[in-house]
Amino acid sequence: MRILHINASYKPAYIYGGPTMSVSMLCEQLVKAGVSANVFTTTANGVNELQVQTEKSVNIDGVEVTYFKRLTKDHTHFSPTLLAKLWKEAKKYDVIHIHAWWNLVSVLSCFIAVMRKVPVVVSARGTLSSYSFSNKNTGIKSLIHTLFGKSLLNRSHLHVTSKREKQAILKVIQPKGISNIPNLVKLQASHTSAEKETGPVLKLLFLSRIENKKGLDILLNALPLVSVPYYLTIAGTGDEAYINDLKKLATDNSITEKINWVGFSDENKFDLLRTHDLFVLPSHDENFGNVVIESLSMGTAVLISKNVGLEDYVSKNNLGWLCETSPASVADAINTIGTQCEEDLKRISREAPTVIYHDFDGNNLIKDYIAMYKEVINR
Repeated sequence: MRILHINASYKPAYIYGGPTMSVSMLCEQLVKAGVSANVFTTTANGVNELQVQTEKSVNIDGVEVTYFKRLTKDHTHFSPTLLAKLWKEAKKYDVIHIHAWWNLVSVLSCFIAVMRKVPVVVSARGTLSSYSFSNKNTGIKSLIHTLFGKSLLNRSHLHVTSKREKQAILKVIQPKGISNIPNLVKLQASHTSAEKETGPVLKLLFLSRIENKKGLDILLNALPLVSVPYYLTIAGTGDEAYINDLKKLATDNSITEKINWVGFSDENKFDLLRTHDLFVLPSHDENFGNVVIESLSMGTAVLISKNVGLEDYVSKNNLGWLCETSPASVADAINTIGTQCEEDLKRISREAPTVIYHDFDGNNLIKDYIAMYKEVINR
């Protein structure tokens, strides 16, 4: 079985956050399971380009990856050389797996795969939610969807990572099939289940790409309403102008002295997660939320909005708390956790790592992905 993965970015383009890691984890696990997994991607690395060899397959952690130059430096990621290579070689593969939507790499690659009559799997990764349709470039998205996007997606098999994402997708398209399989999340090689000791100050952590969707502004507006002693660490990067606006918001709310902006964190993110009491993610829209799993794997409880794909998992397993996307709701939750939930925080620190390492074991999840590919091929 030969699977070609197409994504506009691939590691080491970690600036794009969770999706980059999920795609690379999937490909690496497929190779370990004996499946041929190749990647076509671009040199995209934010506004910059990866300094990598192009148009020649290179081995990245066991996966054969081919990088192609892109002409546009924005989120369209237009790469004629990638598309030309795909047209020429599409028939070599049993399945073409396309990651994300609303960029020219994904949409045009899907078009080529359909034209070349190769089975297609599309992992929308949150890009087909109602929030995505209404957030940025709404006119262009509506036009693309009406003219050919909907038709292409209806001729594809969709992969989703949560029940919430599945419900959102079925409102806008009727694909050939749909599979709900969680993301593969890179966890530390080993874990401990030691109980954390909580101190007099509730240590909060926001760790994510910093963009409007993530709801950091909601958290910053919630903190003036928090009555328990707290300290917030913000780890992540994003548009500089937007970050400056958030820092001004913190100043206006007189909470600057209670915040530490540590910037992009990758190598030390698990240390950050381990040393905080509560991870907070009040996102407006999140199809999955890799960092939620990463946080719980370190025994750190989570407070997430009901718009995060993992909200049902967190609720079902009693591993954290849910909130609305409003400052009052976030503040109420933090106040309750800080005054009434010390034993819950300790219980989660003991129990969560074992639960996560069982439920998100890559060796088990990859069997579900392989079964999905076989289903698509047989159909």
